[in-house]
Formats: sequence, structure tokens, C-alpha cells
Amino acid sequence: MSNKIYRIAIVGAASLAGKELGDALSDSTFAASSFTLLDEDGATGKLASAGDEISFIQPIDGNSFDAMDFVFFAGEAEVATKYWQTARKAGAGTVDMTFALEEEPGVFVRSPWVSASRELDLETSVVVAAHPAAVILGLVTARASAKFKVTGLSATVLEPASQYGRVAMDELHQQTVSLLSFQKLPRDVYDAQVAFNLLKTMGEEAKVKLAGTESRIQSHFHALLGDAPPLALQLIHAPVFHGYVISIFIELAEPTTLEAFELSLVGEHIDLLSKDSEPPSNLSATGQEEVMVTVEAADASQAENTRFKLLVAADNLKLAALHAIACARELAQLRPLGKVQ
Repeated sequence: MSNKIYRIAIVGAASLAGKELGDALSDSTFAASSFTLLDEDGATGKLASAGDEISFIQPIDGNSFDAMDFVFFAGEAEVATKYWQTARKAGAGTVDMTFALEEEPGVFVRSPWVSASRELDLETSVVVAAHPAAVILGLVTARASAKFKVTGLSATVLEPASQYGRVAMDELHQQTVSLLSFQKLPRDVYDAQVAFNLLKTMGEEAKVKLAGTESRIQSHFHALLGDAPPLALQLIHAPVFHGYVISIFIELAEPTTLEAFELSLVGEHIDLLSKDSEPPSNLSATGQEEVMVTVEAADASQAENTRFKLLVAADNLKLAALHAIACARELAQLRPLGKVQ
């Protein structure tokens, strides 16, 4: 695949996710491809980069996807809903990073990083890249389940503002400044005070719906690991701009040593930190390609335990970009020559 030059469109190229995707493509096997950067009218004409190219962002129209091998939807969900059928009819392999297509018939939620993910067939041309938090939880659970029988699983996810785009980050910033200067808080996005505050729910008029996100993470997790034990999940919006931090509790059917449990997690996409390392945080995860993990036994006084505590951190935007590229790579393996080549 590395010798092929693909034609790739990034829809939502001006978004946080779109820009991160463009940067990640520069270091991927798609780097030599020909890129078209697309977005809604407000972002057109701006310069952006993808792969080895710097070009102007173009407006989207009905012909934007002609002759494309791959299309990434990385901006607004409404745009993905409007144009995905056009991209599919043009013969492009499509990766939806907005989750807009998760309930469309014949569209699978995917994570090539999670071994137990649903197998695709040669007719598959559109996939939803699983939610980053679901990918993290699925990756850890799949690794542990490959060695041990997992009987209990719970997680508390601290989610950053950047997961909801630039407008959410801007409002968090504006609220922080307003609080420090005793000004009225802007509430257009959250309809609640998110600055200096941890929240389980937002205001009634909020554009950010945490209950929907929590449900999505649950749904995507079980789509990736259908035979996993029920996940007791709690999603909290953290007053940070960037990076996931997740506390995970795993219970096993039989006791094992901490070293054996840690060994089960070792592999691609996971950076298992030693006891002497600084614990993972949203700051230390910034720019990192792997999921940072530390593990503790629930009862350190015992040589073997059935319960283990994991602290996990990941760069949400970088993880989503690399994971979307992995989804496209998987589609390329299914249809290596594409419809238009």
C-alpha cells in the first residue's frame, strides 16, 4: 500500500480533528497521496496542510468526491450526514470521525486496534471510527481478556473540551477569563459553568450532551467487544482543553500477580509506564501516539489479586487521527485498487 498514491479528501479540514488528521497523514503510509481539503463556506480559502502538501481549503459541492479513493469526515456531524452517500456513490472508502453514521444500515463501528472487532467484508466501503474513549477501553479490555477471564469492569472518563471542537474550547477559555475578571459567563455551548468545575450533566440548552456521549462510548465499546462484561461507565467533563484521563477498575475470575497482569497489556498502542515513572496525565499525554497506562493491585499487601486499578491518559485528537488512518488502511486492504484506480 505504501507504494500507491491515493486521492484523499478531508471534510472538515479546518476543524481541530481535521487539522490533527492532516498532520498525522504526513507521517503515515498515505503521506505521498494527493489531498483535497474541504470544509463549509466559513473556512474556505484558508491554508492547511495534509500529507506533504499545503493547500487552500475548498468548499464542498456535489462533485467534490469524484475520483476520490478515501474520504474522511472530520468536521460537523451534519456535513457527514449530508454528503456521505455522495462519497459512497463516487466509490470512495469513507471513514466517519463525527459518529453521524453510527446508526446507518450497513455501516460498522470499527477499531482495527481492538482484536475482537467485527470482521468486515469486501463490500464494506463506509465505517465509523469508534469513539476514542471506547477505543481505549476496548484496547485495555481486549488485552486483559486474552489472558484472563474478566468478570467486572468499570471506568470513570474525564473528557476534555477539545473533544467537542473549537467552539467548546473557546467557551471554556472565555469562561475562565470571565470568572477571573468577575464578568458574566458565556453559556452558548455548555449552558453551565465548566471553568474550574467537574460536571456530569450540562444545562438544558447545552449543545454538548454528555448523556449522549456516555451512551455512545458504551455502545461503541460493546460493538468492538460484544462478549465483554457489562461496562459500568461514568463520563465527567473536565475543565481542561486537551487529553483524556480514565480511571479503570478490572476484576478477574482468578487471582494473578501484578506483573502478570501488566504483561497482558503489553503491545502496540499501549505505553505501560513503570512504577518509577510519573503517573499519566492529560499534559504528559499531549503529542503522544500511544495510550499511557499505569497499573496497581487493589490490595498491594497480597502477592496475587483479582482486582486491579488502571490510570490511563491519551491525547484525544492524536489518538482519533491515528485511529481513523488505521480504519482507512483497513479499507485499503479490503479494496486495494479502489473503484477509481
